[in-house]
Amino acid sequence: MILFTASYEGRTIPQFLQELGAAGVRQLVDVRELPVSRKRGFSKYDLAEELHYAGIAYRHLRALGCPKSIRDRYKADHDWRRYTQKFHEHLAQQQPALEELRALVVSEPVAVLCYEADFNRCHRTFVARAVAHRAGARICHITSAGLVDDALSAGDAAA
Repeated sequence: MILFTASYEGRTIPQFLQELGAAGVRQLVDVRELPVSRKRGFSKYDLAEELHYAGIAYRHLRALGCPKSIRDRYKADHDWRRYTQKFHEHLAQQQPALEELRALVVSEPVAVLCYEADFNRCHRTFVARAVAHRAGARICHITSAGLVDDALSAGDAAA
């Protein structure tokens, strides 16, 4: 079982949909706190419609987004260690949403979505690791260069 992560930074809707389809994704779970974008087609309702036409379900799990206070602090101090710590503290309080995502992952191919292209610098990877650990899934990042296996196995991830 594989849990995918996906970014839309630097992608058009057609490219994005092609990449999801090629990976076999059946459901996209948006983990942006606020699912809006200046990039055409990637705001919640437009994206859900595009995905529907491509045969991919859409779900928004706001609780798994990074809170504005954590994002704002990171923008001010660029302290990745602090960002990571604060986001993990937030994530530990989101058990119902993590369980909801776990249940989806064990039922069909799922990708978690956020904007940031670098999965090493995006909270979606922390979300994916927490859920993969619970589901016994492997994580694979959908990137512009192709699929990349996550460095941490499901057994090594924590949250």
